[in-house]
Amino acid sequence: MAVEGDASELAKVVVLLGAAVVAVPIFRRLGLGSVLGYLAAGLVIGPFGLGLFRDPHTILHTAELGVVMFLFIIGLEMRPSHLWGLRKEIFGLGSLQVLICGLLLTGVGVAFGFSLAVAFISAMGFVLTSTAIVMQLLGERGDIAKPRGQKIVSILLLEDLLIVPLLALVAFIAPPGAHQEAATASSRWADIGIGVGSVAALVVAGIWLLNPLFRLLARAKAREVMTAAALLVVLGAALLMQWGGLSMAMGAFLAGVLLSESTFRHQLEADIEPFRGLLLGLFFLGVGMSLDLTVVAQNAPLIVAGVLSMMLVKALCIYGTARLAKSSRAEAVDRAVLMAQGGEFAFVLFAAALANGVIDPIVNANMTAIVVLSMALTPLVVLIHKRWMPRANLSTDDLETPEDQIGNALVIGFGRVGQIASQHMLAMGAEITIIDNDPEMIRSAATFGFKVYYGDGTRTDVLHAAGAKNAQAILICADGKDTVTQMVERIKAMCPHSVVLARAFDREHALDLHKVDVDFQVRETFESAMVLGRQATQALGATPEAAEEIADEIRRRDAERFQMEVNGGLFAGRALLLNNQSKESTH
Repeated sequence: MAVEGDASELAKVVVLLGAAVVAVPIFRRLGLGSVLGYLAAGLVIGPFGLGLFRDPHTILHTAELGVVMFLFIIGLEMRPSHLWGLRKEIFGLGSLQVLICGLLLTGVGVAFGFSLAVAFISAMGFVLTSTAIVMQLLGERGDIAKPRGQKIVSILLLEDLLIVPLLALVAFIAPPGAHQEAATASSRWADIGIGVGSVAALVVAGIWLLNPLFRLLARAKAREVMTAAALLVVLGAALLMQWGGLSMAMGAFLAGVLLSESTFRHQLEADIEPFRGLLLGLFFLGVGMSLDLTVVAQNAPLIVAGVLSMMLVKALCIYGTARLAKSSRAEAVDRAVLMAQGGEFAFVLFAAALANGVIDPIVNANMTAIVVLSMALTPLVVLIHKRWMPRANLSTDDLETPEDQIGNALVIGFGRVGQIASQHMLAMGAEITIIDNDPEMIRSAATFGFKVYYGDGTRTDVLHAAGAKNAQAILICADGKDTVTQMVERIKAMCPHSVVLARAFDREHALDLHKVDVDFQVRETFESAMVLGRQATQALGATPEAAEEIADEIRRRDAERFQMEVNGGLFAGRALLLNNQSKESTH
């Protein structure tokens, strides 16, 4: 019996969450990824499975906000400086791959007997590689930060960006309806004017209003208000574009780009991420529900042939493009295996094409099934490739050079200590990200040329958005003993491979940091007091050598006392444990 028929709205939510909670961990454990888990869960509870839901389109309509938020986060990553650094890979290699794959896959669609428009939409949907699957596989291999990984990430960025003009193109090639035929030239120009005005209004708001708004809210120190403001920006931009007759996704993307250089970028990404993940998962559940198994069964030969032919053609296109770009054979094969599938945005494109009458429900069901099956096959193909064709003789671009060995760092807190400590890393040419939760400090730092982002270092989501997992060194220069200890504890659990260095308030705080496994700590007054004492001994007549010997002896004694206190704490804990055990045995 359908949930919609006789159960409460709460029951719908419980069923959706329960399906996701059960399916996603199973699929991730099998190495198939969370996207396929959502799709399988939707298929099971949908009208062509257990029939708990009869109308998946209602869920899809709401869950489209997940795609909107996904594009907002992509926009946040599109910083002009980052884009400029990857311009050759994104606009050169990425455009070449999209162009060649789009043309050849369109030819495959025409060969299967589809019209040019349907073949083109189907092909472009398959060109859009699954960012979720590829990024997961790259992350598991540790290749994201390497040159070959950066090339793949650049292509994925271009393909994610491509969904915006593709959605506009779908509306353009849609067959005219009765209301479109009656439209006059003046009304069309009016629609264009409204659309341009909406974009202009969003740009004006993004440049002159959003940063002052977030700065004002940051001073209030109300976390929930910052989250509400982040949602307001995303949904408001989407609504403004919808009013202007444009794509909601375009509005969210533009808002993200406009805020990509904002000091609040990491905080915004952290606030939006939970909603984005949940709603995007709901979107995939809706896609799984809408997969018509009856149509798939009736067209099984076509779907199997479509999966094999499109994956093969796309893999050959990617391999050829990589070789044209002078990548090694092994790297080209590796990229072809990773990116030979369709992706999440294909579902968005097919849904828009179906709504605009470009494709019919049967084509939509067939192409959705083809993309889903290609995504399911990718982890298996990667596993086979890894087992039978191990990567060897990769490009020399992957070999470390002195420039590659200079890593990146995250600095939390930009007060007196953070300002001085960061200069050492900047002097060696390292790439550093700085976060602080004081808006006035951020503004002051900007006047001296420092880019400081707003963010709460105690929040793991903010740390993740700021790139903590990829940082080789994390410097904690914030105020507050308990706050710093909490940061160290969470960062060590979240980033076990990063070197964590922290400022201690006093000796007792240094012992607390040692207990949570900090890699290096220094008391904030110790080094300055040592320098002051060494100068004082010289003022009293000691030679520089004698003063240095005295300082070394004091350092040695201090280190010995500190180690004794550490060991004493361990011995005290063991003594207490033995004492408790003896009491229990007595009773």
